[in-house]
Amino acid sequence: MKKRIGLCLSGCGMNDGSEIHESVITILALDSLDVDIVYMAPNITQKIVNNHLINNNSNETRNVLTESARISRGNILDIVDINHDNLDALIFPGGYGAVLNLCDFAQNGSSAKVQKDVFNLIASMINNNKPLGVICIAPAMLACVLRDLSLSAKLTIGNDQGVSMQINNMGCEHIDCKVNDIVFDENLNIVSTPAYMLAENISQAEIGINKLVKKIVNIIK
Repeated sequence: MKKRIGLCLSGCGMNDGSEIHESVITILALDSLDVDIVYMAPNITQKIVNNHLINNNSNETRNVLTESARISRGNILDIVDINHDNLDALIFPGGYGAVLNLCDFAQNGSSAKVQKDVFNLIASMINNNKPLGVICIAPAMLACVLRDLSLSAKLTIGNDQGVSMQINNMGCEHIDCKVNDIVFDENLNIVSTPAYMLAENISQAEIGINKLVKKIVNIIK
């Protein structure tokens, strides 16, 4: 039986949703390992809509699930309908949507709260010892969940001092990491990699993301 790995998206575009390069690299890495990918996103309104051509917020309203469907080619579920029993592991690409839409870390830092359906699924994955992968800025979102569960893990977003300090303030341990590497927390089976927090091009991002995906697949019980 194929392994089933969830991919939680937060929209479409690095400034207001999921980082598209990171998402597609993750999808390709998972597909090359012959796993079933379960695409999901919360059915909520985006916090902002960014015009990526001029990097300016536009006066629009968009839905996170609808926008995420652009990346998954329409094959996507509302995260509220996903149960940990249907997944062997769960991965979150980065992009600003991870800290805007999946949680409010972008506005509130270490006092941030996580969107309830995202929180509930992550908590159930952790409680059942199922692997989690977090890419780029997504570890900051995961640190918010771990704080509220009174848990701690080793995480990385690369070496950004501001974000790493906030992660430490939430009770986790930030580990500086090169763009082509991963950090693995053995206690909670969590894998993280910096990707575009450090990457200067898609080739650099690909190396760490591929390592993360392979590690996740290998540690599935």
